[in-house]
Amino acid sequence: MPANRTPQYIVNKYISHNSYMFVRGESLGAGSLVERGKEPAATSTPTTPTSSAEARSILASQRLKRPVSPHLSIYQPQLTWYMSATNRITGAILSGGLYSFALLYLISPYLGFHLESATLAASFAALPVAAKVGIKAFIAAPFTFHSLNGIRHLVWDTGRQLHLKGVYRTGYAVLGLTAVSTAALALM
Repeated sequence: MPANRTPQYIVNKYISHNSYMFVRGESLGAGSLVERGKEPAATSTPTTPTSSAEARSILASQRLKRPVSPHLSIYQPQLTWYMSATNRITGAILSGGLYSFALLYLISPYLGFHLESATLAASFAALPVAAKVGIKAFIAAPFTFHSLNGIRHLVWDTGRQLHLKGVYRTGYAVLGLTAVSTAALALM
């Protein structure tokens, strides 16, 4: 290394992203991240040449020491991401249930099950009223939520209700209509 150049500094401390600043400069290497107010001084480590295998080994050991990204724990819970997650979960429940029933319906004659419409209707009719309402609510809740939230997304696709107030208004409307329509379908 030439005598007039400062060695590169290595910053090993990881803290929240708000307390880092982007530093450009020859002494730090282009695009280095350092902690605000703690620019490297005398505690620097010069870089040394390494082989490709050693570099991969060092990188692998550094990756094991890195903290896990804070992910959702750093954000305040909001209606928008609760509804997004619930929409995905209800979609998976509905499609999984449909595919499972369709597959069972196709193989039921080979397994000796009777899944004909008359058999299912008679079995359902023999259940107590509370069980009937519970089963219908269990099926109706994800169906109505996913359907109504799908309509909400179609409205957004037209460019309407995309402001913060509209997003929350339509979110609460979906939740209210889901409760009403679930109760209506369960009590039919």
